[in-house]
Amino acid sequence: MLLDTLTELPPPADLAAAARGLERWRSQGIANGEASVRAFAVHLAENRNGRRLLEGVFGNSPYLGDALARDPAFVEQIFANGFDATQSALLTRLNQDYGQETDTARLMTGLRVAKRRAALLIALADITGTWTLEPVTAALSDIAETALHLTCRHLLRKAATQGMIELPDHDHPEAGSGLIVLGMGKLGACELNYSSDIDLIVFYDADRVRARRPETLARDMIRLTRELVRIMDERTRDGYVFRTDLRLRPDPASTPLAVSVAAAETYYPSVGQNWERAALIKARQVAGDTEAGAGLLRFLSRFIWRRNLDFAAIQDIHSIKRQINASKGHHIIAVLGHDLKVGRGGIREIEFFAQTQQLIFGGRDDRLRKLGTCAAIESLVATGRVDRAAADELIAAYRFLRRAEHRIQMVDDRQTHALPKTDEGVAAIAAFLGYGDVAGFRADLLGHLARVEESYARLFEEAPPLSSIGNLVFTGTDDDPGTVETLTTLGFAHPSSVITTVAGWHRGRTHTMRSARARELLTELVPALLEAFGRTPAPDAALAGFDAFLSHLPTGVQLFSLFYSNPWLLELVALILGTAPRLAETLGRNPGLLEGVLSTGSLETLPEGAELAEDYLRFLDGTDDFEEVMFRARRWTAEQKFRAGVHILRSVTDGDRAGPFLSDLADVVLLDVCRRVSEEFRRRHGTFPGTDVAIIAMGKLGSRQMSIESDLDLIIVYHVPTGIAESDGAKPLSPAEYYTRWTKRLINAVTAQSADGRLYEIDMRLRPSGNSGPVAVSLQAFDRYQHEQAWTWEHMALTRARIIGGRHPLRTGLAGTFHDVLTRDRDPAKLLLDVAEMRRRVDHEFGTDNPWNVKYFRGGFLDINFIVQYLILRHAHRHPGIIAANTVTALENLAAAGVLDPRIAAELIPIHRLWRRVQGYLRLISAQVLKPAAMPEALRATLGPVVFPGREGPIPFADSEAEMRRRAACAFGHYQRLIEQPAAALVRET
Repeated sequence: MLLDTLTELPPPADLAAAARGLERWRSQGIANGEASVRAFAVHLAENRNGRRLLEGVFGNSPYLGDALARDPAFVEQIFANGFDATQSALLTRLNQDYGQETDTARLMTGLRVAKRRAALLIALADITGTWTLEPVTAALSDIAETALHLTCRHLLRKAATQGMIELPDHDHPEAGSGLIVLGMGKLGACELNYSSDIDLIVFYDADRVRARRPETLARDMIRLTRELVRIMDERTRDGYVFRTDLRLRPDPASTPLAVSVAAAETYYPSVGQNWERAALIKARQVAGDTEAGAGLLRFLSRFIWRRNLDFAAIQDIHSIKRQINASKGHHIIAVLGHDLKVGRGGIREIEFFAQTQQLIFGGRDDRLRKLGTCAAIESLVATGRVDRAAADELIAAYRFLRRAEHRIQMVDDRQTHALPKTDEGVAAIAAFLGYGDVAGFRADLLGHLARVEESYARLFEEAPPLSSIGNLVFTGTDDDPGTVETLTTLGFAHPSSVITTVAGWHRGRTHTMRSARARELLTELVPALLEAFGRTPAPDAALAGFDAFLSHLPTGVQLFSLFYSNPWLLELVALILGTAPRLAETLGRNPGLLEGVLSTGSLETLPEGAELAEDYLRFLDGTDDFEEVMFRARRWTAEQKFRAGVHILRSVTDGDRAGPFLSDLADVVLLDVCRRVSEEFRRRHGTFPGTDVAIIAMGKLGSRQMSIESDLDLIIVYHVPTGIAESDGAKPLSPAEYYTRWTKRLINAVTAQSADGRLYEIDMRLRPSGNSGPVAVSLQAFDRYQHEQAWTWEHMALTRARIIGGRHPLRTGLAGTFHDVLTRDRDPAKLLLDVAEMRRRVDHEFGTDNPWNVKYFRGGFLDINFIVQYLILRHAHRHPGIIAANTVTALENLAAAGVLDPRIAAELIPIHRLWRRVQGYLRLISAQVLKPAAMPEALRATLGPVVFPGREGPIPFADSEAEMRRRAACAFGHYQRLIEQPAAALVRET
């Protein structure tokens, strides 16, 4: 029996009330007309657990005690059938009895009786520990939703009877009615508290409502809504169903109770507020036309979930929380009178903790779009934005506080969240919660409140302080002497110019600063900004860069709010603006790139291919339109490149280690664009049975040594079975024409310029016959060219080739061609002379004495690559295992095979890695090769750690350049001994 399973029974706080209630129960039970009920009442009072339960209810809650004594027959059902079955039967019976109801008064009575019974059942399941928080709040939400559903059905039928509307389906009046009732807040999230109001927004779709008098439709829907509220809210002798609040509708002071969908579609995109976005996170349709509601929710989803992070929204929402604290007076953690909802460390802070991060990141990651608070926190854990321990603390606190909130409300069915203001009152709540002594309750409560406050403060309440570094005054007409002194101390060479610049911001001289909010935020941020710029190698240049950066922004509010919420981001922006002009230029064109570095893990290890591909597809969010895909692909790729640049700049990685990431990035995007171009061509021109196309990645993409600004060196190869003359689409093409157009479409898509830049530049000069050859070649033509016509330098380039995309047999065929060509037994003398002559010609055209030109300086990339490629072509016929597209891997293979002295390989590998580091870093600075004499002093100071990673202290530029020359001389010496000198000897012999 259910009674025997009850163990968590609260003691009575009021022994006298418990005794009176027990006597009332006996008398009510004895007076009942049914023998089974009388017997049950006696049994419950005499059973040990039953008596404890009755005393716990009567001695703690006058409201529940009254409900219990009034309905012993229903209590018998609960204990005969169990809580779950009784709850289910209650809802089923409610739908059966009132699903077709036409009498308003009868409906109101039935809903109130059902609500009272549900409240009693849910309370008993809660206080006995049979149900945890989630079933309790779900059951409360279920009774509310059922009541709303039945009321809407009743009112729609009534409206049809009165001649206001026509119903498409009288048996299911909500279907096609155009009426939409959204549950907001706790109802929307299925988290109603025990004595909760229900927050609703009522919409109607005028295009779906079959209004008999369209000119009065708005007035009719308002009348229907007002009647809905009355049926739910009005107190009768049977009580009420739920207090109902419509103030979350758009602009409630000036809009009617029922809002048209057309008005909503105008309001939200134009003047919708950030707090409304937060509120709509939990919006859920609870009654009305399901199809119309789904359409409205899809529209609202675009308003709620923005792909671009909006930190101005966070400041706005956080200000609401501050207003609550100020107006309610909840500014300290306490016990007596403490409000468990809006007080410090309370339920609202837990909800804001989850909700605000949902607003920030949910637009880019739909895994965060959860209705419930605990589910939202769990999603933050699953996506790596909150650690498990913090989440467990918040969820435990949420459940504890909600349980305590329910006990407070159960006492008198009052919508309150505050603990009593007396020790006796708090002791009573502690008893109702099952605590043997009030000290244990106080300790648990304060512990949970403190942990919530700590998490909330850590996330939202960190703000940069105002100046503590000296005077910073930017008003008046003359420079403030104290400010000049402060700026000089910070490292600015031209403090007067700084004062002029900052004063201009305050005066709104640029459109970015013309809003009052932007200038207010700036007042608080200027000290932190100037300190951050002062820590860069060139403070004045950093500030000038920031000024230019601001000029590209439509408004400063979002950026300053972002800095306010993430003070560390100031340091990063200052570093970029003061150190990496090229990266700063990229950021200036697209300030939204800062969003990428705010994602969880963005400053940790760069992801690998599979993770990148998953993130890419998530960013596309199922988009099929080709132009929209390309727009998002460019934005996502720019973010990832920027992310890699930040990693290099902050020494999280370097130009060498970032190569595989940047290559994976190119692979992911290139494969997706190829697939979509193929789909586009298939729709227009059909395809060929058994056809396939693959990309041969050459150069840095092939060797997985991409830098941020690398081009894509590509060769397109296709395979169409013999005998097929044209494609099978509406506009058939021959194979050559088909893949020529396909390739050009691919090139246009990848290289198209937009506001976010282009994906990549593409270089196809390495294809058979170079610029004079077709842009796409068949497998047979490629194989024939490589075997019969290709020059030695083309075979050298093939050593770095890698196949992207394609299937068997095309991949197999290409791999076979690579192997056959690279393992050919060549004339050693001719090969050596070809390689030496080619390097001589390159040096004649591009030779330099600048060691920072790491490609062409003797001993740089080119000499090391020539060594590797020469040795592969020379020895692969006997050692095919030496072939590798990546230079470092190839050097390791050559040494392992005995083809290259391991000591030489051990010297060349770190030199090659040094060139990769230097080139990767310098690509952030300038598109051009910088000469030492033209390098700003600030840049010179940053090169030391690139050349000498891990070395402590400042490193003179002269030391860095000397090391570059020493390493280059070492590599060049090996090139001379392995290629140049033997080739010269051969020339002398002939």
